Amino acid sequence: MPTHTTNQPLIGLAKLMRMAYAGEDLAPLGTELIERAATDTSGHALMDLSIVLQLRGNHDLAMTMQAQALKIQQIYTQPTITGTAAIRLLVIMGAGDLMANTPVEFLLEDSDVALDIVYVTPELPLPKHLPEHDVLFVAIAQSDQNMALLNKINTALSSWPHPVLNKPERIAMLSRNDACTLLDSAPGIIMPNTLRLERQVLEQVATQQIALIDYLKDGDFPIIIRPVDSHAGKDLDKIDTAQTLLSYLQDMPNKEFYVSRFVDYRNPDGFFRKYRIVLIDGKPFVCHVGISEHWMIHYLNAGMTESAEKRAEEEQFMLAFDSQFACKHAEAFRAIYERAGLDYLGIDCGETTDGNLLIFEIDSCMIIHAIDPVDIFPYKQPQMHKIFSAFRQMLLNARQHSSL
Repeated sequence: MPTHTTNQPLIGLAKLMRMAYAGEDLAPLGTELIERAATDTSGHALMDLSIVLQLRGNHDLAMTMQAQALKIQQIYTQPTITGTAAIRLLVIMGAGDLMANTPVEFLLEDSDVALDIVYVTPELPLPKHLPEHDVLFVAIAQSDQNMALLNKINTALSSWPHPVLNKPERIAMLSRNDACTLLDSAPGIIMPNTLRLERQVLEQVATQQIALIDYLKDGDFPIIIRPVDSHAGKDLDKIDTAQTLLSYLQDMPNKEFYVSRFVDYRNPDGFFRKYRIVLIDGKPFVCHVGISEHWMIHYLNAGMTESAEKRAEEEQFMLAFDSQFACKHAEAFRAIYERAGLDYLGIDCGETTDGNLLIFEIDSCMIIHAIDPVDIFPYKQPQMHKIFSAFRQMLLNARQHSSL
């Protein structure tokens, strides 16, 4: 049995993700963390190991390591602070992978915000003794799995003595089908009606026993389909015919799916453009622009690194965002902020051919970061630091308002 401990500070998500983006081989670090965990009486080594395993694609083992870490401790101090803390932030997260919570660590890199994260699960309630903090932020993402947890946290925070940002009852309204109801008839916004349909219904549509339009009131084929609680484009597909739907279902074991009509949002040049926007205290900021010949755009596969022309367009879009795109869609952004009721909210969107804001998703846990290579994307650093500064100011405003 080891007779000594080797507790070391948490490396944290932001630094580990930077290493992965830079192409570093994380295997040696993973081995070191396994060795360190044998004598680590904190959960730091296991929590960092969980992140390394996720970044290397070993999801199941990563979740096992995370669960073991949370058995040891629930509260983790993140390596964000430089110098004296201007504000102390406590963030509530749930167990899960990198898409299960708002990754606030990226927003606070090298800041003067002291960040503590407390993890809660159905089995692990909020600890009685928590770090001193000025503001509390709920980072748990909406999902079927998290609904009971969000309700539980909502009850616990009902009379919290400090400001609470991103209240859990508002996060709970962000499912794909609830979000389109939330934004229904909002000015300047198109968000196709999204239905949550059981597999049995879709099989009947696929075999033409029932008509899709009987369910999907605003359209017929082509449709967009994905399993419930699927993210990052996993198993997302465009379905043009009933026969194609049948083939899709034969490859999917899931019991429930989200279905919406497909909107062709191509520009006249033949390219699709997806914008990631974040609302901070209601003010919109652009995070990235994905430009692709394919309708399903993810920034990493849109060819932005390989195309100087695409990057030049993204740079110009960022420079002109406040005076052009943000002004053009100001009423739409205001409606989203007012209806969602969240202090911090991500929006993935495009524009329809008639100039409306086409909403793909609104979510509280989109990844916003500044880890793209500076030599390739130099224009991103000023824009991302505008976002980080706005997030910090949101925290300061919340603390100030609570003291009035």
